[in-house]
Amino acid sequence: MGSAVQAQHSWASAGAPRGGGTPCQAAALAPRRVRCRASAMERLPSVRTVTIPFADLKERDKDLGGKIEEGLGPRGLGIISIADVPGFPELRKRLLRLAPRHVVSLIANLPEDVKKELEDPESRYNFGWSHGKEKLESGKLDTFKGSFYANPVLDVPTTDDVLVSRYPSYCRPNIWPTDHLPELEIAFKALGKLILEVGLMLAQHCDRYVKQQGVGSYDGDSLEQTIARSRCHKGRLLYYFPRQFSKQNEVGSVSSWCGWHTDHGSLTGLTCGLFTKNSVEIPCPDSVAGLYIRTRDNRVVKAVFEEDELAYQIGETTEILSRGHLCATPHCVQAPSSENASGVERSTFAMFMQPDWDEKLKFPSEIPYHQELIQPNGTLTFGEYSERLVNKYYQART
Repeated sequence: MGSAVQAQHSWASAGAPRGGGTPCQAAALAPRRVRCRASAMERLPSVRTVTIPFADLKERDKDLGGKIEEGLGPRGLGIISIADVPGFPELRKRLLRLAPRHVVSLIANLPEDVKKELEDPESRYNFGWSHGKEKLESGKLDTFKGSFYANPVLDVPTTDDVLVSRYPSYCRPNIWPTDHLPELEIAFKALGKLILEVGLMLAQHCDRYVKQQGVGSYDGDSLEQTIARSRCHKGRLLYYFPRQFSKQNEVGSVSSWCGWHTDHGSLTGLTCGLFTKNSVEIPCPDSVAGLYIRTRDNRVVKAVFEEDELAYQIGETTEILSRGHLCATPHCVQAPSSENASGVERSTFAMFMQPDWDEKLKFPSEIPYHQELIQPNGTLTFGEYSERLVNKYYQART
């Protein structure tokens, strides 16, 4: 797995498509709508993600260009789901069931000095336990959720002290609660590695689709190669607190559980959330709760996929490298707000697949991300790019 994979396609650093702008900028979304099964509060449409069977995905020579374009292309939602992945349902539940136990033990039971041993301020809290450190789009600190971060592939990405000091968000070692919850490391790594393995299969089909759009060879490598050789992958186990325990009160907002953002890496693997109340698993108590996406024509829709499906979202880096043929979309998470939602927790897992810290990225002027941080047509390594974004979204070191 990983570096053993051989990619067959590369992408070009081509200019803007004919007619001006990128395919992502030019497109107007035309999704497949699903009828809302809603309470009176639900006003936004639900859209079923484009789904690819795992049996088709694992066939390297199968043409999935139509599915890739529909889900991840200029008129897509920027998300696609994979059905019938062997072993995924069991690994998902095994890890997500640990999230409430982990959070409760950290917050309620551990002494403050022990809790600090599981935090890593030197990485801007990008390893180990993190709560209330991240800034949302409003500028407020996010206290709605707690997170546990780790690299599921490499416990020690590098022993080079210079790199560890320069890129602490990627190069510092993992921190595991071995004494308090030893099973977390096993479950976390198993799910993360599976999501990476399936993500590499999807990346190969994305490469093929991009090449079909006339984007040929260039100085960089394909998405599959870039992900396969990276040491930067990061898993994030998320636990969303019950509403009444948050210090912030924005229940009516569509971003009430996680603020609007666009992933900046290459590809994000995502599980469906697991809801619990009083330590008992329950169905989602409110049909408005879930993942929301802002479409290319500026509409907000709820993205829906089955709990046993593995979803993947495009990140900004892939949109840049594909010159807009694969599109990243802003998204957020809405909390349950019905009368049955009191005391409800949500756990989920995201696997961020991204280039290595020394991978060079070219930022063409037609891709309009973070222009206040990056000069048009400039070149940065992924490590440099990421650290600029970390400075933007997280508190400065103390």
